[in-house]
Amino acid sequence: MKLIAIGDNVTDCYMDEGVYFPGGNAVNVAVNCKKNGAERVNYIGVFGDDERADYIKECLTKEGVTFDRSRKVYAHTAQPRVYLKDGDRVFAAGLRDSCQHLFAMKIVPEDMEIIKEYDICHSSCYSNLEYELPTLKDICEVSFDFSDKREEAYLQRTCPYLTYAFFSGSDLEEDACIALMRKVHELGTKIVGVTRGHKGAVFYDGERVWHQGIKKVDAIDTMGAGDSFIAGFLTAYGDGKGMEEALDYAADRSAATCMIRGGFGYPHKME
Repeated sequence: MKLIAIGDNVTDCYMDEGVYFPGGNAVNVAVNCKKNGAERVNYIGVFGDDERADYIKECLTKEGVTFDRSRKVYAHTAQPRVYLKDGDRVFAAGLRDSCQHLFAMKIVPEDMEIIKEYDICHSSCYSNLEYELPTLKDICEVSFDFSDKREEAYLQRTCPYLTYAFFSGSDLEEDACIALMRKVHELGTKIVGVTRGHKGAVFYDGERVWHQGIKKVDAIDTMGAGDSFIAGFLTAYGDGKGMEEALDYAADRSAATCMIRGGFGYPHKME
């Protein structure tokens, strides 16, 4: 399976520890697909002009993820802040006017020639790429992470162009998850999944509902666990595995990520 991820790159700032980690949904999925044995993985994003952007690129290179078609702009890298409160992670906004907030990418013909070499293109609601989904659909399978974004108008705008849709739904009862998945499938998406934290995941492929429990580990950090689940599923399913095997593998990979700090490691001391 060959995957290209288009979208966000950030540095997750652990304020209580004074360190940051490379991250962002698109970056995390790309790196984890490569770790999972994907044949080739590429990333296209908007990088800032600061040392943090250089560090993310360094980490991508170490992980074997290319990023030659990425853009560079005069702005700082997004820096979401993470605090520990009563054992739970609490997120807060970082500096404003980052490259992630100021710029959206336009997919040009040169990008299309690269993207068509890949089996799956992954993006998310954090990537400002919704207007490019109709174009991407014509050249490869499209995967999209909605996080907890479920507004009807947004679903109608995006779902007709997707092969895979992933949602975060720890706040939803199972009946609500199933209703959401059926709606998304009816809008045109082939496979829909909802991850529910400690409740596991529920998926729908148009024929049946699939359930996947969590793999219990002594977790030290859940950052990026959902992205690892997505990457695990895409890698296994994209390589021809069945739903049951792909979901089991995704749960394994998500659990493994909970055993390291950050989305995929590489702590760096904050300035």
